[in-house]
Amino acid sequence: MPVALTIAGSDSGGGAGIQADLKTFAVLGVHGTSAITAITAQNTQGVTDILELPTSLIREQIAVVVEDIGVQAAKTGMLFSAAIIATVADAVERYQIRNLVVDPVMVAKGGAKPSPGDGGAGYLPTGPA
Repeated sequence: MPVALTIAGSDSGGGAGIQADLKTFAVLGVHGTSAITAITAQNTQGVTDILELPTSLIREQIAVVVEDIGVQAAKTGMLFSAAIIATVADAVERYQIRNLVVDPVMVAKGGAKPSPGDGGAGYLPTGPA
């Protein structure tokens, strides 16, 4: 069974983030794995709080999944800060993740901005088109 890694925030309401990605992976017959970048308190009304996870933990989540289970594809979601973007970009390059979907999350469904302002300051290099 193919393995996909979602690198994104956690949505306590279950409608977005890693929860939605894992549901989609399952429907498509893909084993879903995850690296959580931030934890949100959110529901259908909006986002009330966000906790950014340390880049060292994000780096380690990606490493243990890729090194043990293997990953044929990855998808990013909310990369909360420029530091997280740089960490993920480094991991994509280090583990040579070639099948990458970059889904920039600039504004949550409810209108809240999940990024502290510097999330757009970095980007994931995607290589030649």
